[in-house]
Amino acid sequence: MPKVSDEQVSRWFTTSFRVRYQESDQMGVVYHANYLNWFEIGRTEMIRQLGFTYRGMEEEGVLLPLVDLDIQYKSPARYDDLVTVFTRMTVFSPLRIHYEYEVRRLNDEDRGLLDTVGQQEAGELPGDKLVIGATRHVWVNRDWKPARLDKNVPKLYDALRGSLLGGKE
Repeated sequence: MPKVSDEQVSRWFTTSFRVRYQESDQMGVVYHANYLNWFEIGRTEMIRQLGFTYRGMEEEGVLLPLVDLDIQYKSPARYDDLVTVFTRMTVFSPLRIHYEYEVRRLNDEDRGLLDTVGQQEAGELPGDKLVIGATRHVWVNRDWKPARLDKNVPKLYDALRGSLLGGKE
């Protein structure tokens, strides 16, 4: 089976929500660890937008543990801000998947641009950049042994591969 090159990335997937009071501190600033939860929301919604669920993946016997995390804080999100988590794959193979994230605060004008973001590979995303990050994951089975996604859940493998930009090898 042909391998996907590390230079290929997927399109951006988006999910938006308002910052809840419980996610902020007394100053109204989002507590730093909440961004990690937002990254997970981004991954979960990306998989859902491709027609799958994490629960379904797990029922088919594959798990996706986090093995590495990078995060950079640029500007704080605050209570009641409308934020969007932009999520895309930067590396994809039958055994691993790496994600990139940007969390951005959007105004009404920026929200109108979300529909055009999906096919962007490069360029500036709409909104004020709050946090950027990356996570790296490996596909494993229920025994925590490496599991080839193309062999265990080929429909999910094909859907993820199909979201890559720049053609396939």
